[in-house]
Amino acid sequence: MTGQKMDWDKLRVFHAVAEAGSFTHAGDTLNLSQSAVSRQISALEEALAVPLFHRHARGLILTEQGEALNRTVREVFAKLAMTEALLAESKEKPAGRLKVTTTHSFGVTWLAPRLKGFLNQHPDVTVSLLLDDTDLDLAMREADVAIRMHPPRQPDLVQRHLAEIRSQIWASPDYIKAHGAPETVEELDSHKLILFGDRKPPVPDVNWLGELGRKDGTARRGALEVNSLQAMLACIRAGIGIGAVPDYLLGDGAGLVPVLPDVKKPHVDMYFVYPEELRNSKRVAVFRDFLVSSIAERNGVKT
Repeated sequence: MTGQKMDWDKLRVFHAVAEAGSFTHAGDTLNLSQSAVSRQISALEEALAVPLFHRHARGLILTEQGEALNRTVREVFAKLAMTEALLAESKEKPAGRLKVTTTHSFGVTWLAPRLKGFLNQHPDVTVSLLLDDTDLDLAMREADVAIRMHPPRQPDLVQRHLAEIRSQIWASPDYIKAHGAPETVEELDSHKLILFGDRKPPVPDVNWLGELGRKDGTARRGALEVNSLQAMLACIRAGIGIGAVPDYLLGDGAGLVPVLPDVKKPHVDMYFVYPEELRNSKRVAVFRDFLVSSIAERNGVKT
């Protein structure tokens, strides 16, 4: 890489444009004018003697050469960000920003309320909490660490089993009063079920209730489907139907009626995951220890 052809400033602008898909949005990110961004890209294309973007009315699309350059640039900047974070850590104590990702429901209901304790223990660490029901790419530094409801699918990730997450079946007293309670799994066929309705569920087998007791391999349809575990719980409380939600959402189910309590229910394994490069990071170590100790208090999850 020569200084004349590809300096860091031009690569930084190129990467921002490639990710944003337009000069305007990239300019907003970089605090540069649209014309300044455009000039930098034109200069880079001229220096490399290849087009990096197809320009059309609805935005910009990377050319084949642009795709190749952006893959490399993304990797370089990800490595730089990781190195910068590691260098920023004090030799005496953990410091710097830690980007944590997990599912929306677990992040909102279990993790977020407990972060005060972690931040009080480690005042030099700041946390960026990224809630997403899809897996962010840790290798590309979309996040530093993840709490996932399945083993990591990416290679070169360190994993630590944290807990088993259990679920229970619940209904509201009003629903039971109006419709009665099923006494067998087969009787679920005649009840209104609240199920998760999304192609990207936050946990594996999230709709196991719809398949419970079905021997023909088919699944029951929900009277209501919603792509949020918190909303499912709200609908159960409102008396719309019967639903199964993880224990961390409501603990002992205060105010709700357990349904089919003796039926064997599946569990989900929860993992703490991070890239190999962060194995010696103090921020990662203290956050892992915080999770382990918090889970040991058995607040809705079981070790």
